[in-house]
Amino acid sequence: MKTELLNSSNSAVIFIDFQPQMVFGVANIDRQTLFNNVLLLAKSAKIFKVPTILTTVESKGFSGNIWPQLLDIFPDKNPIERTTMNSWENEKFVAAVKSTGRKKLIIAALWTEACLTFPALEAMKAGFEVYGVEDASGGTTLTAHNAAMRRIEQAGAVPVTALQVLLEYQRDWARKETYDEVIAVVKEHCGAYGQGVEYAYTMVHGAPPSRSGVGN
Repeated sequence: MKTELLNSSNSAVIFIDFQPQMVFGVANIDRQTLFNNVLLLAKSAKIFKVPTILTTVESKGFSGNIWPQLLDIFPDKNPIERTTMNSWENEKFVAAVKSTGRKKLIIAALWTEACLTFPALEAMKAGFEVYGVEDASGGTTLTAHNAAMRRIEQAGAVPVTALQVLLEYQRDWARKETYDEVIAVVKEHCGAYGQGVEYAYTMVHGAPPSRSGVGN
């Protein structure tokens, strides 16, 4: 049910085509902001031990290798290589999705109008729920991105943001087993929110200032 909140037991996270050539074509969002949001989503999945799938398209012939920063977060993951723009037309990808045992698929992709839209529609047709991470996906124009998001929403997909996914996973600040890692990621990747957390820790509660970027 789409009214059921996301948690680490009912969802899987999918990263599609985060490769240099695909980033070059992104024009709807500042690319450094996109990069930050993708890493925020990836670290959220890692903290909560959510099944994660990485996939790439034509890495040797056109798009380049997947971001090394994603591989650093998931050193045990080998990206599923494809030739098709539609991940759902790749048998290994579909098998990987089904092997997670999860019905809620949180998907971020480049580009929104193809590599997010195509598998999102196919996955919903196959009975999965799709959550498109709007600020961790990029299209070739703002119009293309927005039209793609509207299309998958009209088909039943749910738009979310990277920070929303993190907070939905944590949900309770008394959940101490993930609290420190979540706060570290917030301070590193969540802009004004992270600065506010740092201020509260140091100026209100007297904690020493952070010395390094934690959450890596």
